[in-house]
Amino acid sequence: MTASGDEEVLLSIGASPARRWFGTGALTALALVLLWLALRDNLGAFWRMGFFLAAALAGWSAERLRVATLDKIELTPTVLRTSSGRRLARVANVRAVERGAFAFKPSNGFLVRLKEPEGRGWAPGLWWQRGTWLGIGGVVPGAQSRAMSEMLSVLTRGDRIDGN
Repeated sequence: MTASGDEEVLLSIGASPARRWFGTGALTALALVLLWLALRDNLGAFWRMGFFLAAALAGWSAERLRVATLDKIELTPTVLRTSSGRRLARVANVRAVERGAFAFKPSNGFLVRLKEPEGRGWAPGLWWQRGTWLGIGGVVPGAQSRAMSEMLSVLTRGDRIDGN
């Protein structure tokens, strides 16, 4: 696969529809419950305002998750990027890929340690980046995430992908 004349895309991962809608639905349900609590008669003004703010935050989070999970993460021989064009990391800048049980990583995902920082950002359910840490995962299928982390590990070691 190639993307808009760029280099070949080795692997692409994205949110499965079921996980995407479950996550969005759970946050929307939370927003509705918080809104219902805010509208109860027996609350003081402080609690009412708190529940309204929490409901707004949960609703905003649901929308951010819905929009962010429309995107995919692509791995090419030289860069890890989103399908919308945002470069997350250069393969040459990857120091290590961590995917163990005790790694500080997203659910169903992996952590990429970079040699030099490449920016900050967050796409709920897909990736987050801060300094030299890049977390990939969330609502992505675990098998796809494992395959991408393995492929990225191979690329950073400089091995040939086809086994030759």
